[in-house]
Amino acid sequence: MPNSGTIRPAKIAYQGEPGANSHLACRESHPDLESIAYATFEDALAAVKSHDVRYAMIPIENSVAGRVADIHHLLPGAELYIIGEHFLRVRHQLMALPGASVASIKRVMSHTQALGQCRNTLRKLGLKPVPEADTAGSARMVSEGGDPTTAAIASTLAAEIYGLEILQSDVEDEEHNTTRFVILADDPDDAEPDEAPVVTTFLFRVRNVPAALYKALGGFATNGVNMTKLESYQTGGTFNATMFFADIEGHPADRPVQLALEELSFFSSEVKLLGTYRASPYRAAAADRAARLMHTHDKVWT
Repeated sequence: MPNSGTIRPAKIAYQGEPGANSHLACRESHPDLESIAYATFEDALAAVKSHDVRYAMIPIENSVAGRVADIHHLLPGAELYIIGEHFLRVRHQLMALPGASVASIKRVMSHTQALGQCRNTLRKLGLKPVPEADTAGSARMVSEGGDPTTAAIASTLAAEIYGLEILQSDVEDEEHNTTRFVILADDPDDAEPDEAPVVTTFLFRVRNVPAALYKALGGFATNGVNMTKLESYQTGGTFNATMFFADIEGHPADRPVQLALEELSFFSSEVKLLGTYRASPYRAAAADRAARLMHTHDKVWT
């Protein structure tokens, strides 16, 4: 809960239409809160700031498609804090009107990324992909359109909401298709140092001096702090104003993290901590799967 003492509505915002994967993430992570749909990411973030909702569930990256566009640009100005993360295993379902079949459908509507993540299945079935704004919206349009030759790729929740039949389940090409979401609040609610493992997320801009990025990041290596994410993006409409988005393992109260952040600050013109929160159990499970896969790979080659 936010630590300001202000009571927030028992609601959580997401971008998209009912039945979207973000809607699913809200229900998985906070089943006790009412999930509220907003048309844009900006609207969802603004709803937290105006206290219309308690939190916002925002996708930040996908294991297949990479980072979600616009989010890195929105976070600095949102003046919100990351208080948690959630990983959603994305499962795409091929759905159509009741009575339709795989043989009767000719085209499939969905978000561009979803269509791309199901490319092999669509090719095998000979279906024409039709890009639309989002997955759940595509399911709604199929339901409202009444055309038995048109299908949608969306979630099981979308099929339930819009009264569609699932013709083929889990049509995504990659089994590891997973989206990472961050949960944002109007007040900081940092994890305690003894709640490890924790993740600390921050933004920074290096000073305009030679090797500034190398020097700024050196403190994490020398102090044994593991950086799990580092991405750059341009700001101000130029190609020489670069911000960096980073995740590290550890708490700012830990001495190694303190020293690393001090060195980062020395070589940076701006550092903004976005939050320290408990690491999702998905991280440890994914690392364990990767280790087992590597062990199997090594045995094959030895």
